[in-house]
Amino acid sequence: MLRLARVGSDDVVYDLGSGDGRLVIAAARDFGARGAGIEIDPKLVALSIENARRAGVADRVTFREGDLFQMDLSPATVVTLYLSPELNLRLRPKFERELWAGARIVSHDYGMGDWAPERTVRMEVRGRVSYIHLWTVPPIPAIPAPAIPALLAR
Repeated sequence: MLRLARVGSDDVVYDLGSGDGRLVIAAARDFGARGAGIEIDPKLVALSIENARRAGVADRVTFREGDLFQMDLSPATVVTLYLSPELNLRLRPKFERELWAGARIVSHDYGMGDWAPERTVRMEVRGRVSYIHLWTVPPIPAIPAPAIPALLAR
């Protein structure tokens, strides 16, 4: 997921439903990124913090207990998720509202409705086939020049 998103040292990786923190920790350890995990289970948040300390990346990652719909995602340049088709679809408006143009979203197995991924990679691990999907947040469309005077006249 991190390679598909081309994570680098300038990135801030947010993992939604971060579990034991492995993706955020790998982003910091293997790619030099900073990151944050958002997890609803306080026991997994505590485990993630301990795992980051053991991996030597606690100074570059944070883990927060909370509802991913209530968290501000605007600092993220990369968002990773392994949720469900329904949750992914519900998150799409939040991504469009809060993420900057050029931010990458990577989902394990599930799409986001009619938002076609720009790339999908098939992966097989121990006989299980998975698909990793990548989207890049598009720039906000510019207002056509002839429409600007009409907007100002309102």
